[in-house]
Amino acid sequence: MNEEKAVEKEEEEEGPFRPARLIISGIIFVVGMALKLFGNISQTWILAVIFGVAYIIIGFDVLWGAVKNIIHGELFDECFLMALATIGAWAIGEFAEAAAVMLFYQLGEFVCDSAVDKSRYLIADLMELQPEYARVLYDGKEVCVDPKEVNVGDVIAVYPGEKIPLDGVVEEGETRVDSSALTGESRPAGKSVGDEVLSGTVNLYAVIKVRVTSVYDESTVARVLSLIENSSEKKAKTEKFITKFSKIYTPCVIAGAVLLCLVPTLIFKGDFKEWLYRALEFLVVSCPCAIVVSVPLSFFGGIGAASRNGVLIKGANYIEALAKAETVVFDKTGTLTKGTFEVSSIETDGTDKDALLEIAAYAESFSDHPIGQSIVASYGKEIDKSRVTNGKTIAGKGIYAEVDGRAVYVGGEKLLIDLGVKIPDGGDVSSVAYVVADGKYIGKIVVSDTIKDDSAAAIAEMRKLGVKKTVMLTGDSRNIADSVGRQLNIDEVKAELLPDEKVKEVERLLEEKSKDASVVFVGDGINDAPVIMRADVGVAMGALGSAAAIEAADVVLTDDDPMKLAGAIKTAKKTLKIAKENIFAAIGVKILILILSALGIANMWIAIFGDVGVLILAVLNALRALKK
Repeated sequence: MNEEKAVEKEEEEEGPFRPARLIISGIIFVVGMALKLFGNISQTWILAVIFGVAYIIIGFDVLWGAVKNIIHGELFDECFLMALATIGAWAIGEFAEAAAVMLFYQLGEFVCDSAVDKSRYLIADLMELQPEYARVLYDGKEVCVDPKEVNVGDVIAVYPGEKIPLDGVVEEGETRVDSSALTGESRPAGKSVGDEVLSGTVNLYAVIKVRVTSVYDESTVARVLSLIENSSEKKAKTEKFITKFSKIYTPCVIAGAVLLCLVPTLIFKGDFKEWLYRALEFLVVSCPCAIVVSVPLSFFGGIGAASRNGVLIKGANYIEALAKAETVVFDKTGTLTKGTFEVSSIETDGTDKDALLEIAAYAESFSDHPIGQSIVASYGKEIDKSRVTNGKTIAGKGIYAEVDGRAVYVGGEKLLIDLGVKIPDGGDVSSVAYVVADGKYIGKIVVSDTIKDDSAAAIAEMRKLGVKKTVMLTGDSRNIADSVGRQLNIDEVKAELLPDEKVKEVERLLEEKSKDASVVFVGDGINDAPVIMRADVGVAMGALGSAAAIEAADVVLTDDDPMKLAGAIKTAKKTLKIAKENIFAAIGVKILILILSALGIANMWIAIFGDVGVLILAVLNALRALKK
């Protein structure tokens, strides 16, 4: 069902012009109450007509809905309860109460629908960057077409202030893009020739030309929109409980109302009108709409709040699982570390450190290996190509080059063994590039995979949120893994693992967890797809542009900030807390007023508060989940 049809269906179900009907019916009701209290009217039929008009204007769609549901075999719903209670009140001459019940019921429904719309629109804000057109270049001319008509390989122009309509690579121009709607990242990112740009982001400063790399249906913005639209289909256990509860609860309260009316009348010879009135009060307050509506709204709001912060959660069931996270398992590279190497220390055998770094950088200027590139970057000066000759890569071992006429080797332990050079003593916790010049060892450069700035803070925050155990699984060496684990204060570190061994480790943790607790795994979303799918909650970090990541993961973090996971857990806990507050508060108030109604202590007006008032309060409480 498309969005327009869905809106039309909702409008049809809730009745046309509800706000106008609320106002008109409300004015007529107030006039009727004023005449009843101060008008000294002796003819009852006048009040019956006034309240009857107010009742029909605001309640005809509820009555018609009850009739349609009865025809379709759906007897025990809130429309039936409202119709039964108000028609019964009308039958015993309580015209004002009948109109009031219907009026305030519709007011509560209007507040609820407005809250749902607000949450939907807040989520839709995320997707307002969905493009309306694409400027495709055909023979040098720009033609505006529907993004769905653009093919892979086409070149599109994007002007400043426009939405980038499709994923692609910048082919011409330089600008900055705002990706806040997709990633939650507030700082614009620079983009130049060769850089990837994602659909849904906004070009800020200059015209760029982008070569399209994916059709619209496979674009980032389309996949994210689909993910959000489908998120409400996966219900949490709490929601499922409420659905089952309502199906049992409604027939029970109707049976209770019938017994409340008949038993005192037939057995104890009570006044039929009095006990019918109590039964009607019982029906009014028994409507479970406060629970049925506010709980799903709480989860929907939590999903919306997370989406606006760059965390895409595929369903309410994952909100509940995140809230119960007991163990969080991390991949290392790209998750807790940046996945980029930096020179962390230089040790020499008598050679000046700057001279050692210079020699190594000149030799590595021939290499495209990440370690070699990090050495060149650390040197930071322009490489004079005339000083270095005969550069060649020694596969799997290192590199050779002649720098200022000196034979220079830079590489690992295997290279030193081949050269017959003694390996220096001392354990290494990172990747090491040994430097040999003219057959003599002159020093080593230690290169580390840099830990992300927020990794330690994110892990500390998760502990504050109730995560009892943190685990890191990596295929990297034991020394490197232990070093990262110590720096981040991770409880358990498993190193030198193959993908299937990571799965086995997660399965072990699943067996060890507490009942109703969950194990969360967070990785890059592609290499770790098997582990992501095995955990209770699989989280793909920084993988917005990856279809594989979005497909495999239950939660997608749109950038590589580990704090977003801590934020997601916090949002999940808040959402679950709000849902439980609504359940306990609504049930508690209703049970109290049901008892008072049965005892004849509560009147119809208190019953109305027990239904509509609790609904409004529950909905307003649920809206707190929308806060970012």
